[in-house]
Amino acid sequence: MAKPVVPEEKRRRRRPTRSGTVLSERLIVETALRMLREHGSAGFTARRLGLALDCDPSTLYRYFRGMDDLTLAIGDALIGRALRGWRPTGEWRADLRAVGLRIHAEYVAHPQAAQLTASRVSGRANELAADEAVLEVLRTAGFPLPDTVRIYHAFIDQTLAFAALDAASLALPSAALRADEAMWRSTYAGLPAATHPRIAEAAPLLATRMVTSAYPTALDMLLDSAAAQLARGLSPRPGHD
Repeated sequence: MAKPVVPEEKRRRRRPTRSGTVLSERLIVETALRMLREHGSAGFTARRLGLALDCDPSTLYRYFRGMDDLTLAIGDALIGRALRGWRPTGEWRADLRAVGLRIHAEYVAHPQAAQLTASRVSGRANELAADEAVLEVLRTAGFPLPDTVRIYHAFIDQTLAFAALDAASLALPSAALRADEAMWRSTYAGLPAATHPRIAEAAPLLATRMVTSAYPTALDMLLDSAAAQLARGLSPRPGHD
């Protein structure tokens, strides 16, 4: 049975660790992010985290119900970082594009953490704030509620799916990543037009584009579709002013 999380006011009264560090949820999450970046998910254990924080691993359970709860907090922290300083401008398309690119960039900057958290739903403060912001942008733009939810669903899932895909590539060993990228300039570029005419004609462009993320393009396509739908909905019907 999971131990109950100690209330915040009781945590603050605890003595510092042996090295004089005062623990906090934020410090634990930041240290976990650094561990994931340096050692990957295989090194993400309570024992190693306790060593990095100079505390007994059991102390972590005063702040989190378990390592899965900490994982959710890490994902929420990434969203919080992404939206830090963002403010809506009133231009719905530009606002959604900015939110999507910010979230994607933050996850890709922490690929090991992204792999652990991109598919999770935390229900924590930053995640809720992001969801509220996206829904508010769409509703204020004039989308009906069913369309708002449909576009929100596609927007969030597309953003996190690309974040997970791109993070998985970046988390590969350097040699494997270089080999994958080189494949577009070797195998694909060398295919003869007689057997693979469409690949052969596209090979130079594929070699350039396929080593970058398709997320900005996919995001623009989604926003183009939403904008076209909104324009149709706001256009006068035939025979009406």
